[in-house]
Order: sequence, then structure tokens, then C-alpha cells
Amino acid sequence: MPFELQKEKIQEVQFLNLGLVDYQEAWDFQTLRHKELVARKLRNRELTKAGAATEKQEHFLIFCEHPPVYTLGKTGSLDHLLLDEEGLTEKGFTFYKINRGGDITYHGPGQIVGYPIFDLDCFFTDVHKYVRYLEEAVMLTLKEYGIESYREKGYTGVWLPATANAPKRKICAIGVHLSRWVTLHGFAFNVNTMLGHFENIIPCGIQDDDKGVTSMAKELGKTMNMQEVQDKLKQHFADLFNYTYKASANN
Repeated sequence: MPFELQKEKIQEVQFLNLGLVDYQEAWDFQTLRHKELVARKLRNRELTKAGAATEKQEHFLIFCEHPPVYTLGKTGSLDHLLLDEEGLTEKGFTFYKINRGGDITYHGPGQIVGYPIFDLDCFFTDVHKYVRYLEEAVMLTLKEYGIESYREKGYTGVWLPATANAPKRKICAIGVHLSRWVTLHGFAFNVNTMLGHFENIIPCGIQDDDKGVTSMAKELGKTMNMQEVQDKLKQHFADLFNYTYKASANN
């Protein structure tokens, strides 16, 4: 591994699979979890000052899929959305401006959208390392299927190298937001994603002719077992961040 991992599994993470869920509903859900973690952190600081026992912090890894939706990060350009309001309605897409970093991206069925809600004070306080771990979890999952991937200098996310028949291709987009070292938003990993939906945007604001988007299904020429890919990805998260999963019906 290119990263120094945690030496002890001292954190528990609750895994939740929300299935196919409206973007606004998922956003509200993760925002509530985020607020709870921040509030617990602040309470624990006061409890520590008072010499009292602290509460155990709760962390979440949320997987879901969304109906077709475009989201624009706070540093993105609306010009990168190639549909007007009428076009969005006609094609059945929704659109949201949100508070993550990055530009515009697409979410839809066949994509693993991941929202880690972690208090990084319990792991490490390094946002760059955090993003690299998100990338690494996806890269390790791809490796299990024989797909070579890499990090493109100057960009976040996971890429596949150019071949004689295809340019460099992004297979996973990442956009995060942190408040008091508690994470929000996350990644979008193209597994069986309908890639034609990316044609309505300039993905991540990248207009280079030598860069495109792809999915596992396109690369391997077959529809992937989503549950199997999710299980592998979920385990790589636990291994990288060196935590255990809290027992629940969703595990």
C-alpha cells in the first residue's frame, strides 16, 4: 500500500445501503447524519473539559443509486450543463447545486454512489490523504476484476489509461466537503452506468479531447453484479481505514 494505515481497529462504522433513492432524500439523510456527528464531537469536547466520560463517535458508510440527476459543485460552472430547464424535464433529469467541491457530474442507476460520513479526528486529519483513500478503495476493487487504473495528475478520481482504441477514461468521480473534520458527499463509481447520460454535461468540467468517461460494464463487455462489486468495495474501505463494521441488518 502506498499509504500508512491505522495500526489498530479502534473505530466502528455502520454500513447502510439505501438502494435506489431520490437525490434530495439522500442528501437530507447524509446531512442529518453529518450534523449528528458534529454535535457529538462538540459534546465530547465539553465532556472532556468537565472530566466526564465521552460518547462513542458514530461513523457511516452509505451506498446508494440515484434516479438520473446532475449535480454541480460549489466551484463548478453552470455552463458545463448542456441542457436548459425544459431539456432536463423532457429527458427526465433533475439538477442540484450542492456544497461539495468539484464541478458537474452525473448520478444514475448502475452507479455506486458512496457517502462516507466519517469524523476524521478519529482516523487522521488530512483531507488529501482522505481523498487518496477513496480513490484507492475503487482502484483495489477494479484490480480484482483485472482493470488497470491510475490517478491522473491534477485531477481527482480514478482513471483508466489510454489504449489504441480509447482515450484516458474516468471511471470514478470524487467530490467531498468537510466541516469540523466530518466528511460529507463522496464518490460516484461507474459500474453499469448509462454513459450516454454524460453527453448532456461536460463531465467534471473537463473539455480535453483525450479524456472521456467509462464504466466497468463497458470495459469488461458485460453487465456487472452490483452486489458483488459493492461487497468488494465495502471491504476495501474497511481495510484501508482499518475499521470494523457495526453489526446491523444492512451489513
